Amino acid sequence: MQQKILREQFTAISDAWTLAKGIVETVREPVLVLDKDLRVITASRSFYSGFKVSPEDTQGQLLYALGDGQWDIPKLRVLLEKIIPEKGVMEGYEVEHEFPNLGQRTMCLNARQVFYEGSANTTILLGMEDITDRRNLEREKDELLLQKEVLFEELQHRVANSLQIIASILLMKARNVQSEETRLHLRDAHKRVLSIAAVQKQLHASGANGSIEITPYLARLCETLAISMIGDSRPISLKVVGEGGRATSRQAESLGLIVTELVMNALKHAFPYEKAEGQIIVAYDVAGTDWKLSVSDNGMGKPRGVFGRGKSGLGTGIVKALSHQLEAQVATEAGPDGTTVSITHATFRAKPAQTVQMA
Repeated sequence: MQQKILREQFTAISDAWTLAKGIVETVREPVLVLDKDLRVITASRSFYSGFKVSPEDTQGQLLYALGDGQWDIPKLRVLLEKIIPEKGVMEGYEVEHEFPNLGQRTMCLNARQVFYEGSANTTILLGMEDITDRRNLEREKDELLLQKEVLFEELQHRVANSLQIIASILLMKARNVQSEETRLHLRDAHKRVLSIAAVQKQLHASGANGSIEITPYLARLCETLAISMIGDSRPISLKVVGEGGRATSRQAESLGLIVTELVMNALKHAFPYEKAEGQIIVAYDVAGTDWKLSVSDNGMGKPRGVFGRGKSGLGTGIVKALSHQLEAQVATEAGPDGTTVSITHATFRAKPAQTVQMA
């Protein structure tokens, strides 16, 4: 139907040619109209101005001969002599070339072969878009991201080294002081520095720049804590259970520090004797945008409601402060079978948890 309307409107070839030429000249991007032998029939005004050539030096010339051969580009030959005859159309075909008076440019080519009813002649429409600036910006962005990654790696390395140095100094001081109380405080500070180092290490391993899957992250963190704080001398197991959930690196850092503090508290208060057997379970569950983190032990534990008291130890204060930053509530449940400290975000409803295997 559309073809019939067009035939009625353009009964003369000259009318159709005038329309086609007007369309080509109106297009903002450079456009070439080529015959089957790849000679230029006409071009858009943007082509003449963009490549600084005149119609007299362009029309009727072979494409590859234009501008002393500036369009004799191998990738362009592949497009026009192989891809277009086989497929009839090609979009988004990128070509990089050094053009006279323009320099190195990246062109995005779109080509289409036009067939005519009752004629063996064909025409190729070749449109081009200069995307040099876009590609340069993309390369600059990639280079900046790479530099950022390198700087971040260096920062992580320096932070890790600094934490290890601080931990070593604290341990050395703890060995040299005469006061038993001071020695306990220094050892406690030593463990906290090591815990921060462990959190930073696991965040880095998980990709601290983006969203982090929490359960695997906590599993790796607890593996590190088990090695550094439990070792082979104490018969205590540390396990992580949960069903996933993701968080930002800042949230993951807070969760990691909370888990570290609660594990340290459990080792100190639930299992005060070196040979005491026991188990500590870290659970993380999600329900929509809400989540619940809990650390449970089957030891002596702390008294019920210890996290709700006005006066508490440093570890308790750290857990409460971090939970407040996460907009979560802290609760403790203590009984003959042990103690559970829960950090709950909003109105959480628990789901069955899955165990994450740990070494």
